[in-house]
Amino acid sequence: MRVLLDVVARRGARRLAVAGCFLAVVMALAGCSQFDAALGQRQAIVSFKDGTSVTQKLTVRSTCAKVANVQPQQLPADIDQHPYDLEQLTYEIDKASDANVAQLEQCLQKFPAVSGVTLQDSSDDGN
Repeated sequence: MRVLLDVVARRGARRLAVAGCFLAVVMALAGCSQFDAALGQRQAIVSFKDGTSVTQKLTVRSTCAKVANVQPQQLPADIDQHPYDLEQLTYEIDKASDANVAQLEQCLQKFPAVSGVTLQDSSDDGN
């Protein structure tokens, strides 16, 4: 009888260990998918020359947002009270092809107020 109890206890322990390993694998895969989603995030950050007005920045924003697969950042709700919140423009270019990004850069170059464009992906964050 004692041998039978030992066998049953071992089977239960094995099942528990297998279930634990399965849960660990599922959690790891979920973490990887979130990591992969973050890796796909790309942005174009536009800097302006000193003295560029909010109106000029908004003109750049709306004109260059017409490029396919390029999404401008959301504007702050209180942009009229806090124009300094628009020091830079950010375009989401996650779905943009290299040709789309080149078109965006060409559009931005047409504006003398633009001092530069930095392309970055999520691997550039914090550097």
